[in-house]
Amino acid sequence: MKPQDIRNVVEAALMVAEQPMSVDRIIALFPPELGEPPTRELMRTILEDLRQEYAGRGIELQEVASGFRVQVRAELAPWVNRVWQERPPRYSRALLETLAIIAYRQPITRAEVEAIRGVAVSSQLIKTLMERDWIRIAGHRDSPGHPAVYATTRGFLDYFNLKTLNELPPLTEPREMREVDLELFQRAQDPSRETNAVRDLSSAACSQQPGELAEGKSVFGAALS
Repeated sequence: MKPQDIRNVVEAALMVAEQPMSVDRIIALFPPELGEPPTRELMRTILEDLRQEYAGRGIELQEVASGFRVQVRAELAPWVNRVWQERPPRYSRALLETLAIIAYRQPITRAEVEAIRGVAVSSQLIKTLMERDWIRIAGHRDSPGHPAVYATTRGFLDYFNLKTLNELPPLTEPREMREVDLELFQRAQDPSRETNAVRDLSSAACSQQPGELAEGKSVFGAALS
């Protein structure tokens, strides 16, 4: 295949894919019987060309934990959100608080989450987070009862537009903690994530430089008091 033909296949696949596509998955679109498949170097070049081509347009090529996807630019969310007529999924503040605590303090037990929040965490809440593929059981604590410890998943990173956990904003001042909680809540209310392959209209709140987490500090601290 000619380079332009390969590029067209890659662009079309990214447009219709329901999940981010890794470089290996994209290369697998070209079976050997059709000739020599494109190299990883060529694929990276094509992806970079697409990223530059989309600069300044309504869509962008974003790399997240699971690979690459084409998505609508964040600043266009107020207009594009009007495309969807159905009610967006709604998540409680308790659910988003629990998710944030797990993200910053993982691996962590349910009892430790409850100690930070100061209230009980329901089994249904944990079940919802696992059904959303945002958290998983990462093992069991070597303590009485061997409680499960929870950690975030690759699906969590993809959903919140992150490549690694290092891209989570650092927690230092209470004001920043409030902003993290608010951004997480706003991202989870975005209806486009449920219905459109060209998705993720959230703002780039997690694009700050990574920082060290404050040892022993509540994820929300005084911000939620």
